[in-house]
Amino acid sequence: MSIRLYKSYTPGTRNRALLTFSEITTSKPEKSLIRKNHRKKGRNNRGVITIRHRGGGHKKRYRLIDFHRNKHEIEATVASIEYDPNRNARIALVHYTDGEKRYILHPNNVNVGDKIISGSGSSLNIGNSLPLDEIPLGTSIHNIELIPRKGGQIVRSAGTSAKILAKEGDYITLRLPSKEVRLIRKECFATIGEVSNNEAFLVRSGKAGRTRWLGKRPTVRGSVMNPCDHPHGGGEGRAPIGRSRPLTPWGKPALGMKTRKKKKASNAYILRRRR
Repeated sequence: MSIRLYKSYTPGTRNRALLTFSEITTSKPEKSLIRKNHRKKGRNNRGVITIRHRGGGHKKRYRLIDFHRNKHEIEATVASIEYDPNRNARIALVHYTDGEKRYILHPNNVNVGDKIISGSGSSLNIGNSLPLDEIPLGTSIHNIELIPRKGGQIVRSAGTSAKILAKEGDYITLRLPSKEVRLIRKECFATIGEVSNNEAFLVRSGKAGRTRWLGKRPTVRGSVMNPCDHPHGGGEGRAPIGRSRPLTPWGKPALGMKTRKKKKASNAYILRRRR
């Protein structure tokens, strides 16, 4: 995977930096593993906008990803590495020896033809899925379960990995990509290695239209609105905020305000908060 930088042929290519997609091996997904994807466009069940700046964009189909990795002790072969429009990581199509096909998150340095397996007692190769209790200290892992047998819920974004720091009793201490240090049950499964496409954060669209293709609508600054629309609005010319601190459109404190619930149940498992 590498980044392609563009010269200023047009205004749209002036600041453009895109991925080369060199690791993609096929352009068509497995038909049995795709589903229709309803796009909510930021609306709730009554049609009211609850999340702004969403809508439009190219039509996508959802790929069924196996976050559980629950076909234990059955070997699979990586058949292809594919693009997924629903996430910034790549996905890999794997063929199991019993004939079943599944998509998994593509781990870095796993190539077409490589063998992977999941389950207790599996080898410590990249792409294999094991309980946290069986993975050595200092190993990079991804697709980590928070609740046993519920499927991987954290560390699934492109280029991310967590590290095992300690083992004590029934819990494993992990350092997550956000630098948060937390405890997770030793029975939870995780996949060895880091998620592929680790240069995704270097991408620059170069033009507004490309952002619209992704389903992201424009953001209007509060300072250019009227006072009835935003706390920062109004005034003659470029007026200051006029408040003691920046506020959201609904009058709540913004920029630095901690929004996590003080009595959240998982607080007991977090040893060090994220930065």
